[in-house]
Amino acid sequence: MRIRNLAYALLLIFFSVFIFLSCNRQTEPKTAVKEYSSLSDSTKYIGKEACRQCHSDKFETFMHTGMGMSFDTASKAKSSGRFDSHEVIYDKFRNFSYYPHWEGNDFYLTEFRLSGKDTLYLRKEKISYIVGSGQHTNSHMINVNGYIHQAPATFYTQSGKWDLPPGYENGFNNRFSRLIELECMSCHNAYPEMILGSANKYLNVPSGIDCERCHGPGKVHQDEMLAGRTIDVKNEIDYSIVNPAKLDINRQMDVCQRCHVQGNAVLMKGKSFFDFKPGMHLSEVMNIFMPVYKGDDDQHIMASHAERMKLSDCFTSSLKIVEKYNSSHPTKEPYKNAMTCVTCHNPHVSVKSTGTEVFNAACRNCHIPSIDPSIDAGNKLVRSNDCSASQKLRTEKKDNCVSCHMPKNGTIDIPHVTTTDHWIRKPVTKEKTAQIREFVKLACINNLEVDDRSKGIAYLSYYEKFVSNKVFLDSAKNYFDDNSRSAIIENFNELIRWAFLKEDYARIESYVSQHSNALDSLKRQSFSNDDAWTAYRIGQAFLISGDKSNAERYFSKAVELAPFYPDFRMKLADLQFESGDNAKAESNYSFIISENPKYVSAYVNYGFLSLSVNKDDKKAEKYYDEAIKLDPDNEQALLNKAGLMIYRKDVVKAKNYIEKVLKINPTNEQAKRLLKLL
Repeated sequence: MRIRNLAYALLLIFFSVFIFLSCNRQTEPKTAVKEYSSLSDSTKYIGKEACRQCHSDKFETFMHTGMGMSFDTASKAKSSGRFDSHEVIYDKFRNFSYYPHWEGNDFYLTEFRLSGKDTLYLRKEKISYIVGSGQHTNSHMINVNGYIHQAPATFYTQSGKWDLPPGYENGFNNRFSRLIELECMSCHNAYPEMILGSANKYLNVPSGIDCERCHGPGKVHQDEMLAGRTIDVKNEIDYSIVNPAKLDINRQMDVCQRCHVQGNAVLMKGKSFFDFKPGMHLSEVMNIFMPVYKGDDDQHIMASHAERMKLSDCFTSSLKIVEKYNSSHPTKEPYKNAMTCVTCHNPHVSVKSTGTEVFNAACRNCHIPSIDPSIDAGNKLVRSNDCSASQKLRTEKKDNCVSCHMPKNGTIDIPHVTTTDHWIRKPVTKEKTAQIREFVKLACINNLEVDDRSKGIAYLSYYEKFVSNKVFLDSAKNYFDDNSRSAIIENFNELIRWAFLKEDYARIESYVSQHSNALDSLKRQSFSNDDAWTAYRIGQAFLISGDKSNAERYFSKAVELAPFYPDFRMKLADLQFESGDNAKAESNYSFIISENPKYVSAYVNYGFLSLSVNKDDKKAEKYYDEAIKLDPDNEQALLNKAGLMIYRKDVVKAKNYIEKVLKINPTNEQAKRLLKLL
């Protein structure tokens, strides 16, 4: 099954070379580290408004940063978009147009199709949320009974234009069906309240990255402050809350890398995207893999700030200083002199509000300029030989270090966007960048001692989400032993996933037969739905081999573990209908529709059951029409509607629907056969 989600919108095959990022880790201090109270599982999150009561100054400035403005309900104040009658997005591959507009204070996206000046199709969806600060983009989401999906419209601020979202181009328009899963939501927002056993259903969605994403859950800290137990933070560390600046360089960087590294995130067993807390090592929760390429290293993806910086000589030199300092002063705080993200960025202040001089000053911390004492009376540094660029270029660049050494480039995953490349280096010539890129391997960028399981899953995910080359499946298998029953049981979920992607269904059945308790072993509910997915894949294997009884058992298990994942329940309902268990099938179709009224396939198949079993042509027509209203190109819905017209002996209308199918897909054999019968 191909998975295309927001977090990973485009192929990373064009990603730049990564040179041993994972080796850039300092030695941990030899002294014992006192545990932060916020790391305790019992410590509760309290929300940013509680923080505001004591830290109003930092709160107010933080709310204007990219993090503070990352996510909110749709409002005119939140939106950066332009709105007039000419702001229409056209998808030439699927012949859909999109018109973003306001009706009072409500934001809508209208999807339509024209033939000349006639409107052939129209669907209007209310936009519930806007994602992105507006510095680069605004993307948009719809909320249907808690199920959150991306809408097919993004405003690209820098170019001032509306266009399809990243990953929707070139015929891959998912319209309103792209799932907003936890991996995506957890980096664009504070932690939401998600329904266990779903992929994208939320009870509560907060607005924007909040204080606790960087400082950890604040309940203990709040209690300490209210009780008057304050600490002189200039001389001591307050262990009731994390101050990232007080962490060693690895853990400080991990706070930022949790979201400012976009790659293949492989969760450790039993972990979820909720589990990382500031003060932890990121590798305790997940390992992040990126493709390594030989060749062009000048291109980068949007959320690559941390690993691009770690390629810099500035960073690696800083590490040497830290290593030397820590070895000479093992009892001292290890963060002194270390270059991290906060060397240049104050997380509480917007980049837009941070002047050039602030960034230049960060450079001068190490690159000390020459001073002409004769004209330094105004405490202004007059630089002479500190920069090798010509005076003409320096004047042109306004002596802005960033403009030369961290130039803005277009990102390879987000169209219409340029962003600062955080690889600090001398300017790269175009000749140097025009090299052929060759894939080398997947490399973990946050863990030197990454486990084999994570490596194998990384290759499976890369195949499943990005590049469908069988070589990645072969690479994955190298990390999963299946030479014994115990090994199969140990690697069961991973082996089933691998064999499923290989389409080796006989091997899946073999693994199940060698696992003495396969079905009952799948019992863990999780936000990643790992056991549910394994049950689903096994069910598919049995279904393909013709073993409907076992297929139903495993589909039922998938639904039991993930009751709010419509795809699983749909597969079970279809099998029940096919097997003649119509009552159960009808119950499941009805449940899906009540849960997610935008789920097209449930309308299509429920309508067919209503006609073929219950002879209820009015109910069937209602459901077919609803499916076509949601998706005018759904071939099965159109064919079923044609079948209904044949049932009513309306040959003209039947032919009309069949011809629509053949216009969409001239190779549809079912449509061809029906047309011959008329």
